[in-house]
Amino acid sequence: MVKAVPAAALAALFFFVQTALADQITLSSTTSTENSGLFGFILPKFTAATGTEVRVIAVGTGQAIRIARNGDADALLVHHRPSEEAFVADGFGVERRIVMYNDFVVLGPGDDPAAARGAESVVEAFRAIAGSGIPFASRGDDSGTHKAEKGIWSAAGLSPEARDNWYREMGAGMGATLNAAVAMGAYTLSDRATWLSFANKQSHEIVFQGDPALFNQYAVIAVNPVKHPHVNIRGAQAFVDWLTGPNGQAAIAEYRRDGEQLFFPNAE
Repeated sequence: MVKAVPAAALAALFFFVQTALADQITLSSTTSTENSGLFGFILPKFTAATGTEVRVIAVGTGQAIRIARNGDADALLVHHRPSEEAFVADGFGVERRIVMYNDFVVLGPGDDPAAARGAESVVEAFRAIAGSGIPFASRGDDSGTHKAEKGIWSAAGLSPEARDNWYREMGAGMGATLNAAVAMGAYTLSDRATWLSFANKQSHEIVFQGDPALFNQYAVIAVNPVKHPHVNIRGAQAFVDWLTGPNGQAAIAEYRRDGEQLFFPNAE
């Protein structure tokens, strides 16, 4: 005979589950923040300060935003301003808060067969690569980096496609794309943090950098509980406040690889 569970026991179990859920948030973010090691450095500091654990889903920006739109994340940390602003304008996000920045860099074989290194702008560097016929490895995954790359091609008056023999769409994250670029002797566009953290550089180098068009801004957004009442808005807002506050900003500035700072805090 199955005994009924006392109401008090059920209430206690419910309270325990709710409390456990309140102490965890899901963050939908980019591969660059995860692969660079940044999250491994700063998230334990957030958990120590607040008691809230962070589960990270690291994908390209486009997919990260779709996950948050579906209500499968409590907060969003990505790097494509038009998409972020649309997310908030459509009612899925509470407020867009800028967090930090770094930049994109153009990578290629050290001997630079396309002569991209001598270009006066990133647009000219891309034109040089296209004109050379040397392979270019594109992430091709609707990530923030892929969106930035497409913007540069557009500014150059070019629209390369997979059917072009030299243009290779990987449909993959930054790490996998870098591995492919190195293996093929191809050029590619990467965020600087992932490149500095990447171990398989071989003879590849930064061949172009420093153009203001390569500025790479990151922002954080709490998912709107009006759209998705089940989200942990308390935990998400605590994360936003910590990340954009003095402690989170200091943690971002403190993170380095081989003595080099990868991200630069600039919350307002």
